[in-house]
Amino acid sequence: MSGVESQVKAMKSVRLNNGVEMPLVGLGTFKLRGYEAVYQALDAALAHGYRSFDTASVYQNEADIGKALRDLLPRHGLSRRDLFITSKLSPRDHGREAEAGCLRSLEALDCGYLDLYLIHWPGKQGHKSEDARHPAWRQESWQALERLYGSGAFRAIGVSNYTVGHLQELLASCQVRPAVLQVEYHPRLVQEELLAFCTANGIHLQAYSSLGTGCLLTEPTVQALAASYGRTPAQVLLRWALQQEIGVIPKSSHPERIAQNIQLFDFVLSEEDMGVLKRMHTDTWYCWDPRLVV
Repeated sequence: MSGVESQVKAMKSVRLNNGVEMPLVGLGTFKLRGYEAVYQALDAALAHGYRSFDTASVYQNEADIGKALRDLLPRHGLSRRDLFITSKLSPRDHGREAEAGCLRSLEALDCGYLDLYLIHWPGKQGHKSEDARHPAWRQESWQALERLYGSGAFRAIGVSNYTVGHLQELLASCQVRPAVLQVEYHPRLVQEELLAFCTANGIHLQAYSSLGTGCLLTEPTVQALAASYGRTPAQVLLRWALQQEIGVIPKSSHPERIAQNIQLFDFVLSEEDMGVLKRMHTDTWYCWDPRLVV
């Protein structure tokens, strides 16, 4: 068995609430721009066993990702059904423009269907967080996702950057329950209440910015644990999430780091060390805080 075959075999997945299987580790593509950069990153990722890829309308790389995957799949002996592709609705398209925004993502990626499509942000771009129309726009956007889910264009649908309150609102009105919530989650931002709510309601929590936009890699606590396990700081942070049944989508354009970031299933952090990392919590957001969006 080759190295990549071993890695694919070791990869764990989660069964979403509609029965769809999603790999627990995927490649994030935020800030990955230009066809050559996209091609090289995806080529390295496929070579090291990644089968899940996360993008979004606002990343402005959907078309390049779609083209790169179509070019690369034959080289790696793969087909579309071997992949799990996620994209997200632009906040500018909330409301009546939502279905058109979804269709633009489908057209840009040009891969037949998407495995997961998320509402990227609970508020509409260009409007203040306290704008009372946000709930109605969110509901209209979700209804558009439900229609495309029903048509088979999306295999699963979910949301990103939603709070418990946003989720409660959605669950009170939806016809299709969200399968995934993607949020910022790391030792400096341990969203325990949100994770518990998702677990209780059958929603898989997937973390972005697991490395704290890189800031956590130089934390002495993280570095000390990495040294004790003979691992990289990134591997320790990613493994910490996985042991909570939280999916991760680390982003890198460097082949060596891409390879390292998926080597997460051959070691286990002790309960004591899981607690050491959890106690780093300082309610620090390195990206965007959605709590003020009504």
